Amino acid sequence: MKLNGRDAGRYFAKPDPDRAGLLIFGADAMRVALKRQEVIANLIGPQGEEEMRLTRIPAADLRKDAPALLDAVKAISFFPGPRVVFVEDATDGLTDTLKIALSDWRARDAQIIVTAGGLTGKSKLKTLFEKHPNAFCAGLYDDPLTREEIEAELHRAGLRDVGRQQMDDLTALSRELDPGDFRQTLEKLSLYKLDDPEPLSSADILACAPTSTEADLDDVLNIVAEGRDGEIGPVMGRLKSQGTNAVSLCIGATRHFRTLYAAASHPGGASQGIAAMRPPIFGPRRDRMQRQAQAWGPRKLEDALTLLTDTDLKLRSAGRTVPDMALVERTLIRLSMMGKRR
Repeated sequence: MKLNGRDAGRYFAKPDPDRAGLLIFGADAMRVALKRQEVIANLIGPQGEEEMRLTRIPAADLRKDAPALLDAVKAISFFPGPRVVFVEDATDGLTDTLKIALSDWRARDAQIIVTAGGLTGKSKLKTLFEKHPNAFCAGLYDDPLTREEIEAELHRAGLRDVGRQQMDDLTALSRELDPGDFRQTLEKLSLYKLDDPEPLSSADILACAPTSTEADLDDVLNIVAEGRDGEIGPVMGRLKSQGTNAVSLCIGATRHFRTLYAAASHPGGASQGIAAMRPPIFGPRRDRMQRQAQAWGPRKLEDALTLLTDTDLKLRSAGRTVPDMALVERTLIRLSMMGKRR
């Protein structure tokens, strides 16, 4: 039987121990692994692996020794409780082996959990589980996490009473990160808020969100957009030491000012313009960019984009005597001074 979207999420959270098997497949190996871990943990409990109620069989081993699957399914554990046989990285070549095991499955046998990569619509393995009356098939795709999945991850991390704005921020963050990184971020957030009686804030989320070398780039763009030209030099020095090149910096500045222009030009005003951005902008960064868009206005932002376009063309042309980073730094200083003019 086929599990779609929300039904699959609910089944992973509360799997039926009386089912013969479950196939989880998808191109995102991390997403498949996380869901496989979840469903197995919910079937056999936290002590299941220690009590030897979980048997792992790599697909490569099963190709050499097909009877090993049925032997593991029928084996009797020393400890009471549900058992699972986990077959990893299966392909259509194992369809016949799995078909025999599912056909011979009886109550109290170990449930067969199978994972696979991306499968086509005509996949024999996928068809086997979809048409079996006592097994399920769940395909995982590169869709953003649903609100229900985010709430389940929050509950798992011990984070409760999350406000509406903070839930919106976490939803936006989940669209930027892969599921594994998002789960790690929530665990980090849980530790960050340990014994803290204050409600979860957008600043807390921003503090725990993954950082990258783009942090200094964001710093210099905010400095420019806020007219703090005296601070440009030190941040540019850090960017140079990190190996940031002039073209990347110019592209980043153009993207930032294009976002501000789109927000400032929105019929509903800068606040609605920022809210409409895709991917979403959340937390203090959202409020900061909204203030920048309001301060600049559409006319000055058009001038800023013209200046950045001219700089980009100069960077890509031959025969220049001014070093690339010096050219970009001069442009950023001009932008900063432009922003201060009324």
